[in-house]
Amino acid sequence: MINNQNKLIKINEAAKILNISIQTLRRWDESGRLKAIRENQRGHRYYKFSDIQLMTNNIFSLAEEWISRQTASEPDNQFFCLDSPTFQARLSRLEMAMQKIPELKKDFSFISSMVGEIGNNSFDHNLGSWPDIRGIFFAYDLNKKQIVLADRGQGILTTLKRVRPALMNDGEALRMAFTEKVSGRAPENRGNGLKYVKKVVVDIKKDISLKLYFQSGNAFTILDDKTINLKIEQAAIPFRGCLALINF
Repeated sequence: MINNQNKLIKINEAAKILNISIQTLRRWDESGRLKAIRENQRGHRYYKFSDIQLMTNNIFSLAEEWISRQTASEPDNQFFCLDSPTFQARLSRLEMAMQKIPELKKDFSFISSMVGEIGNNSFDHNLGSWPDIRGIFFAYDLNKKQIVLADRGQGILTTLKRVRPALMNDGEALRMAFTEKVSGRAPENRGNGLKYVKKVVVDIKKDISLKLYFQSGNAFTILDDKTINLKIEQAAIPFRGCLALINF
């Protein structure tokens, strides 16, 4: 059985899938936008099939479809982190890739720390309590400057109600997660990671602009460097877990 994540295809096949010319792919290779794999400097260009798939997919739509699916199933392996060590390994690969992008050299660590906080929250707050699928959806497309994380966990409301039973709905819980310091014995830093994420997006001075979409249950918020007051809105597609989109 072929592992599509490692499968290589010829440049003409890649061009056909992407509906672009071979010459465009050569230019993308030379500029670093979509690197080809070659045996030597004059060898034929080959491409990872998974990279070409990613170029044709909208990773946010894939994550949203997976998290809102009524029948639980694991996402495609290239996007799936079953446990924290797998997530940390993929996060390290993302860091290395971002370091190679000139405009991100100064600020890639901010993006990495945001991704780490959101992903770690999923594993920490659902430890031993995953409702169906254990693990997270984690995908990034550096060409489109997008990173997506999602989990089919308990969601912020259920998590925070353990220490704040008076919380009534997803909107209240989401606001608390981003604005109030919350502590509890299991885990002690419950909900505090999102306040750090907000600080990175809104407050810390950077050379790049960051934007975050974050949804849990039927409530979502959008943050950027112009955010003054947190605005919580009603989501069109509700689900139990958490979904985050980072644009940079």
